[in-house]
Amino acid sequence: MAAVVVDAATGEGGSLVTRVRDGLWIGDDDDGPTIPGNNGFQLPDNVDKSLPGGIIDLSNWKLTVPVGKDDDEASEVEQPKLATFQDPRFFHVDATRTGVVFRANVRGDTTSGSEYPRSELREMSGGGRKEASWTNKRGTHTMTLQQAITSTPKAKPEVVAAQIHDGEDDVIMVRLNGTRLIVETEDKGPIGVLEPNYALGTRYTLQMIADRSGIRVVYNNTRTVTYKKTGEEYYFKAGCYTQSNEDQDEPDNAYGEVVIYSLAVQHS
Repeated sequence: MAAVVVDAATGEGGSLVTRVRDGLWIGDDDDGPTIPGNNGFQLPDNVDKSLPGGIIDLSNWKLTVPVGKDDDEASEVEQPKLATFQDPRFFHVDATRTGVVFRANVRGDTTSGSEYPRSELREMSGGGRKEASWTNKRGTHTMTLQQAITSTPKAKPEVVAAQIHDGEDDVIMVRLNGTRLIVETEDKGPIGVLEPNYALGTRYTLQMIADRSGIRVVYNNTRTVTYKKTGEEYYFKAGCYTQSNEDQDEPDNAYGEVVIYSLAVQHS
């Protein structure tokens, strides 16, 4: 199927030359089992697929969880602890052992800069030792993932599943509002629709590609939304950022949930 490209500035369509095969970046050929789309990440033969780190490569990520300590602020899990970390409340392997579940209850603790809870990965570098920070004024920076949004809150059914962020705020995000899966930016608000009638649990492939021309969000290799924006101190985020809280008159058990089946970041 030919790709559909939508320019956020003009609304005009065009053509797209994809740089992926079957919606995934493929790592270099090498001996041993490789997770497709994880930039050649090698699984050991005895990998424990009961752990999230056995499903996706977490080596260059840290995790923000909706559970804090005494100050009621969300906490973080970093490497090396993240490599074997799981919690049945908000970060664990799904029943089929093919995906990682990210869940954030509307009454979860939040970060200092947000009023909403999250179970979400933040891009790191150096094996998880440093926070990633890059500019799309140089090079090409790509996050490719397969995921499904599996639950939204009741009163305000909104979840963010993927982002590019900068040092101060989100730059661009993929967000489910009700049944509309959209691309939204901090500067312009909603700039394009990826899926007008998204059904919860539907698995899709997503790419966020940032280079000198701007940022492209590619959905299932069939639709692309472009945003002509460059900047600095960028980094990727992926998981579940629930866009509701207890102030929205939500039931106690309301939550957002996203399952990630594969996740890869490539900088070139």
